[in-house]
Amino acid sequence: REHTGIPSWRELLITYRRLEAQGQIRGGRFVAGFSGEQFALPEAVGSLRQVRRQNDTMDMVTISAADPLNLVGIIVPGERIPANAKERILLRGGVPIAAQSGKEVRFIQILDDEEQWRARNALVQHSFPTSQEAH
Repeated sequence: REHTGIPSWRELLITYRRLEAQGQIRGGRFVAGFSGEQFALPEAVGSLRQVRRQNDTMDMVTISAADPLNLVGIIVPGERIPANAKERILLRGGVPIAAQSGKEVRFIQILDDEEQWRARNALVQHSFPTSQEAH
């Protein structure tokens, strides 16, 4: 989000491609839903594959919309959720599925009735990851 002192994407791309040629990083399209080239450390590729293999019943976690992890509408596809401490975002497997502003809950992903009920409860209870989930 900063505008000063950072290199252009063109400059970064040249550097990343050089690092990829040296085998220090990997290039490709690792994360679905994000367009363009992506780069990652070689050890991150295995972690990404492991996440992909997990089933869809991953735990839900809520964060404040003011949290730096709120990348909805910035990097993550979807309508931007303002960085407001009174708003909350519900993530499942790191993917935003719902947002709460006051008592209103807006669903970002299509959820069945049972999932909507679980999502509303998670937002109301302000569930946070345990130390084990956070790692």
